[in-house]
Amino acid sequence: MSDTLKPGLTATCRIDIDTARTIGFMGDECRVYSTPSLLYDIEIACRDLLLAHIEPGKDSVGTRVELDHVGATLLGMWVEITVTLKEVNGPAVSFEFTARDALEEVARGKHSRFIVGTEKTAQRLKAKLAKATGG
Repeated sequence: MSDTLKPGLTATCRIDIDTARTIGFMGDECRVYSTPSLLYDIEIACRDLLLAHIEPGKDSVGTRVELDHVGATLLGMWVEITVTLKEVNGPAVSFEFTARDALEEVARGKHSRFIVGTEKTAQRLKAKLAKATGG
């Protein structure tokens, strides 16, 4: 692991809430940031923080999420997601996060990731595919 990958690292990103990130099942007047989109954006924020501190040929995969989606963010608003690295245990890392729009906190929780070698992971996935397809 990199010497710079230490608990306490933090990063914030701002996301504009466009139609693709919203629910549509309650009609256009009730379009709000969807929980799956929020979760995706949190994962990307954590991954981006890690990528700045791990060596080339490494990446990370999500392994666990605790997410409280506590407020609705309307279509056209923005959200700021702040992630903080809480623990580094070899390749296992854990984060805490919050998300806020211009008016209120909209989410909080924890996320765990595992740092992997991209080449080794690709080999493992190819072997699984061969087994699944009988090849």
